[in-house]
Amino acid sequence: MSLTSESAKNVAQVLAEALPYIQRFRGKTVVIKYGGNAMVDETLKSGFARDIVMMKLVGINPVVVHGGGPQIGILLEKIGKESRFVEGMRVTDSETMDVVEMVLGGLVNKEIVNLITHHGGRAVGLTGKDGDLIRARKLIIKRDSPELDAPEIIDIGHVGEVESIDASVVDMLVGGDFIPVIAPIGVGEDGRSYNINADLVAGHMAEVLKAEKLILLTNTSGLLDKQGDLLTGLGTEDVAALIKDGTIHGGMLPKIGCALSAVNSGVKAAHIIDGRLEHAVLVELFTDEGVGTLIRAR
Repeated sequence: MSLTSESAKNVAQVLAEALPYIQRFRGKTVVIKYGGNAMVDETLKSGFARDIVMMKLVGINPVVVHGGGPQIGILLEKIGKESRFVEGMRVTDSETMDVVEMVLGGLVNKEIVNLITHHGGRAVGLTGKDGDLIRARKLIIKRDSPELDAPEIIDIGHVGEVESIDASVVDMLVGGDFIPVIAPIGVGEDGRSYNINADLVAGHMAEVLKAEKLILLTNTSGLLDKQGDLLTGLGTEDVAALIKDGTIHGGMLPKIGCALSAVNSGVKAAHIIDGRLEHAVLVELFTDEGVGTLIRAR
């Protein structure tokens, strides 16, 4: 059955609108943090993989960094181990770290690789331990309390932050026409493994790779103002003002901090987009309106 004239016109409009963006981003690197609902819903998972393959086919170099918190929680529950969190971060003892490595570096990473391969791409999965990709240091949490003279230091185990990234293995994969899929596990000087927030890894990766864009998939429509309306086209000064007046708070603060750090370090733009929408990455990249919040240096 052929398209109606109206449908054909709409399809042609979409393709024509995408052309200048494809031309602009050809040969550029885009780092995508993959997480939230997009990793759980089967339709969204398939749509994300197809988006990544499409980007590669039109000459863009996607680099995927993924999370996997819910999947870790499910496996810990199955083995009878309780998940504990301090300030939103999972307390990770040695046994929990084994599960984290198994889920992130194994189950989740290979599922993403398999999906991309199934849709015609060539993906390679790795963790920050491969090729000494991500050097980590232990994350220290300090909590102030009026009853104490000095801040309380809280040990949450094998939770780290990025110390440095050696992107040579990623450059090699991109140069070989592969799509890197990276699990956010780093290694310390002592050889210990560390679980690192995937947003932070994606931000640092974008900085080191001198990426054109950093895209963070979330379970919200983007950054909202106090009335619940979507904000976009923001400069770094706009974002600082929104943090100061309390518009940006809670769980959005780390994502915004990651996006700000990236654009202040040379990444052309950061996008916080709604991963609950099918093909959100393509819509954000290749249409005038997009589906999320765009942040760039002014």
